[in-house]
Amino acid sequence: MSSYEDGERFEIPSVGGDDDELTAQLFRSAFRPPGGTSGVTYRWRDMDAQQSESAWRALAVWVRWFVATYQLTTSVVPDCWWRHPEIVAELYALQRAELASYAADDSGFGPLALHERLPHAVERLRTHCRAAGCVGLQAHKEPPRRILSTDDPALLEWQAEPHQLGADF
Repeated sequence: MSSYEDGERFEIPSVGGDDDELTAQLFRSAFRPPGGTSGVTYRWRDMDAQQSESAWRALAVWVRWFVATYQLTTSVVPDCWWRHPEIVAELYALQRAELASYAADDSGFGPLALHERLPHAVERLRTHCRAAGCVGLQAHKEPPRRILSTDDPALLEWQAEPHQLGADF
């Protein structure tokens, strides 16, 4: 299972019959890259400048479509959505899920699964908007940044110790 090329060489023992070939084809398809994938999903913090520019452009167009299609209010997606990393992360996840749900290799359940999960995502967006506080003000409110220390002596000491039950439990 290490690479897609291995899938092309995958063979199963045959006892004869069409079922064996069908089974082999199904196993081979598990090793092939999907035929209709819709681009690459990146972690925002790992993107280079070119990837970031492309992702932002595509996301802005998608968010415009998403808000209009689902008639979402500013209490779900505020006008300053792009200035809130937690809202951007949720919208990007939805964008990628929506694209993947219409991939050529999807059996048809992708769009349904997306719509089954959509109310949960909308509720998370509402929660993020309430926390951001922009909607009530009708203007962007810069959120305070909270940066945790990674060099706190207590944290470093904690990291150096095992915290799982040992074999002697």
